Amino acid sequence: MTLRNILAAASALALAACAVGPDYKAPQSASAPAATGPFLSASSPAVSLDPVAADWWRLYNDPVLDGLVADALSANTDVRVAVANIAKARASLRGARADRLPQGEIGAGADYGRSPEGQRLPGATREDWNVDVGLNVAYEVDLFGRVDRSVEAARGDSEAAEADADAVRVMVVSDTTLAYADAASGAARLDVARHIVELLDQQVRLTERRKEAGLATGLDLARITTLRDQRAADIPDIEADRQAALFRLATLTGRPPAALPTIAADRNISLEITDPIPVGDGAALLKRRPDVRAAERRLAADTARIGVATADLYPRITLGGSVGSTGSGFGDVFGGGPLRWLLGPLLNWAFPNQEPARARIASAEAETQASLARFDGTVLRAIEETETALSSYARSLDRRQALRAARDQSERAARIVRAKRAEGASDSLEWLDAERTFAEAEGVLAAQDAQISRRQIALFRALAGGWSS
Repeated sequence: MTLRNILAAASALALAACAVGPDYKAPQSASAPAATGPFLSASSPAVSLDPVAADWWRLYNDPVLDGLVADALSANTDVRVAVANIAKARASLRGARADRLPQGEIGAGADYGRSPEGQRLPGATREDWNVDVGLNVAYEVDLFGRVDRSVEAARGDSEAAEADADAVRVMVVSDTTLAYADAASGAARLDVARHIVELLDQQVRLTERRKEAGLATGLDLARITTLRDQRAADIPDIEADRQAALFRLATLTGRPPAALPTIAADRNISLEITDPIPVGDGAALLKRRPDVRAAERRLAADTARIGVATADLYPRITLGGSVGSTGSGFGDVFGGGPLRWLLGPLLNWAFPNQEPARARIASAEAETQASLARFDGTVLRAIEETETALSSYARSLDRRQALRAARDQSERAARIVRAKRAEGASDSLEWLDAERTFAEAEGVLAAQDAQISRRQIALFRALAGGWSS
């Protein structure tokens, strides 16, 4: 067979090639049709059905937070690991694509030795150099799509790694925002706690003077002092929580605690968006969530691997060729010495025992079914997390409204009792009870403001804002 005939046969085989195994089709989760409309918990006036904002943390209008998020996205160690995983997956994809091209290698070797007397050619020396140079080329005719399916699987793995990196970025941004919010809420709670202690200090001094005047008893003084000490004891715990949030913020932004900018600790107002939060709908959520995209891409990769395993049932055809020369020196090799060349196909086929190949197909099919189940579970969790976050946020706002009304009423009651006490129309027990109620209402309301900050951020995290593709 001539070289022209061999090339013609290879071209015909390539044109007739087909990829075995199932062709991938995007899955339709059993829960997806019910999740494409508005969320069940999106009826609160605190949210809107507008599309989720990209860079959602900018809705807080805090330049310090914007800078911290930018630092986290560039320096966070988890993000760096995710980016490295993308590079690894892309390298595997390049390797799979390279299998579509002819593979070649050049070999060369030289040795000096002594030949036996009986093997010596007439006129040749027994001791001499032996030099061999050769070029080997091989090309796999992807008749049954093994290489194409391998590329398809590697592409799915690469895209899944990219989605995983987006999921890490969602986590890092939300955790950074949460740490900043916890530090700000801690500062706000500290201000409230210290203000309450200052008010109670005034009441302690007033009660001491009244006791000296015979208008209050030692029991009255002990009770108000106890309340003051209880409220003062809350301050160290709040300070510890705030410092922990700042330390966490430093780690998230890739810094040791000592290197965190002091401006990151300056905010003493709870982080909150007062406008309705845009949440979109279920269909947009499933397209945007990185974990859903990663699960879908892994399902695509595992489906392609069924084809890779199925191709092992059929012959693998490789076209190969080699050219080389062997001589007693470099001059003989490159100067017209003995030249050799080979050209022809190579067929490999595991037959008749194909049970190992069929076992690999069954394993790939089982893994694909597991990937489909993981995809369905990821969709369900995405819907659950979003609905839970929406419901929790709405209920937190309702609770704060009630707590705010209770705080206002307790403050009004405290003012009335103070006025009555100044006129001598109220006893110490009534006054002490009013002050205690007001102090507790202030503290509970400050804690609820911190809770609302956390639940807002949890909602944005469930929505995966900013990463649509």
